Amino acid sequence: MMDAAASLPGAAAVGGMGALGLAAALAMGLGPRLFHHAILRGLRAAQEPHDPLPALLQQAPAGAALQALRLPGPGGKTLAAWWLRPAPPTDRQTFPVALLMHGWGSNASAMAPLVGPLLRAGLAVLLLDARGHGCSDPVEFTSMPRFAEDIGAGVAWLRGQIGVDGARLVLVGHSVGAAAALLYTARLAGPGEAPRAVISLSAFAHPQEVMRRWLAARRIPYVPIGRAVLRHVQRVIGTDFDAIAPLHTVAGLPAALLLVHGRDDDTVPFEDALRLQAAAPPGAQLLGVPGDHDLRAALADHEAPLLDFLARSLRGGPQVPAGSANG
Repeated sequence: MMDAAASLPGAAAVGGMGALGLAAALAMGLGPRLFHHAILRGLRAAQEPHDPLPALLQQAPAGAALQALRLPGPGGKTLAAWWLRPAPPTDRQTFPVALLMHGWGSNASAMAPLVGPLLRAGLAVLLLDARGHGCSDPVEFTSMPRFAEDIGAGVAWLRGQIGVDGARLVLVGHSVGAAAALLYTARLAGPGEAPRAVISLSAFAHPQEVMRRWLAARRIPYVPIGRAVLRHVQRVIGTDFDAIAPLHTVAGLPAALLLVHGRDDDTVPFEDALRLQAAAPPGAQLLGVPGDHDLRAALADHEAPLLDFLARSLRGGPQVPAGSANG
């Protein structure tokens, strides 16, 4: 599934909340080493099994090909990936490409509903399992910055493929995957290598806000316990929350942006999407849809505006789409 509500995505940007709750409860009574190990446990996602990936081909148009891959990833790890081309390329044929990144505790199969529409629109598709998820190599901990690094590894692989037009790259991410796509685009992409467009599904505005909501819902006091947990998490992941918060990475984003958010999302409130649109460059679009945090069912009824956004974003040179698609 896409980020089940039991694993809050803002918190998932920095770690799974079950063990972080344990760390919070024990923060004042444990020594530093045990506290640190409790945090690491919280920063490790459960590696959920895939839905049947061959079902992807049932949505693909005639001529599409599916290839299972192992890609070199950061830190010497390998990433599980699935590569789908709309048709075998010729010497004179190139096609745009979409890289799809799932959310926390999920895997590539959660993004399957988008594969058929993207292929029919003429895009090739690369689905990734982030490190510590699905069939990719396990890691001691994962985080939203590590998701962004994994996106970078996928982009590097794509740029070496015959037929891929690297100048027409689209990133699509859900929840933590969406936050990571924004982080990669804003901070990690090399000069002239930023994606042409980003489609953000159910992104949160700021990881610290979601974590604090989680702590408050469980009556864990922020001072001193919650604050100690959040500070230590930032030390472990090697950055502070402000530096990676989507609310900040969308500002000046060098790509067209479509924010898709469920109006009934009780994991990340719809207000977060409104704030992200307000913080983004003029022309960022917001598509509000019926539904909660898991948008798979809702997206089936909103294929047209997504493909329209892609068509306009990929046409000609880099551009930011005009207008808004508040639905």
